[in-house]
This record gives sequence, C-alpha cells and structure tokens, in this order.
Amino acid sequence: MAVIVTVEIPGGTQEQYEATTGRLTDAEWWPPQGFLAHAAGPDGSGGWRVVDFWESEEDFLAFAAQARPIFQEQGMPPILPKFQEAANVIIG
Repeated sequence: MAVIVTVEIPGGTQEQYEATTGRLTDAEWWPPQGFLAHAAGPDGSGGWRVVDFWESEEDFLAFAAQARPIFQEQGMPPILPKFQEAANVIIG
C-alpha cells in the first residue's frame, strides 16, 4: 500500500531545498526504489514542507538512510517524517 510522507523542516529555506534536491537527483542511485512523486514548498511559518508519495514506509526509510549524508552536507536538520496510508496516488 502506498504511503504519504510529510516532512516539516522548521527554518528550512528554498536555497537549502534546491541545493539538496540537486545533489539527490544527481546521485547514481536516483531515483530510489519505491519513489512515486514529490512536492515541496514554504510552510507558511518560515520553514519548508515536503510531501512525498512512496510505495511503502520501508522504501522511504531506506532512501532517508541513503540520503542522510547529503542532508547533513547541506545543513538540513534531522527529519521526523509523518506517514499515512494513501488510498490512491494518481501521477499525471
């Protein structure tokens, strides 16, 4: 069952996000197993919000472990993802 993964990044900036995303998508292992879709933007309170869709929570956690060095290199704080079951995911 697919999952929705939401990550709040208090104090995160668009510049950090763009630099991190650039490094991730340049990695030889991109796209990671189970990745379906991604969206991100300002959270309205001075931080950044990421909403991803993955085939499973396990796939996301494997990605997060693999991506951790890139997150740290870009000065991102440790993430605390929230998971919820997706009833449906439609990709255009």
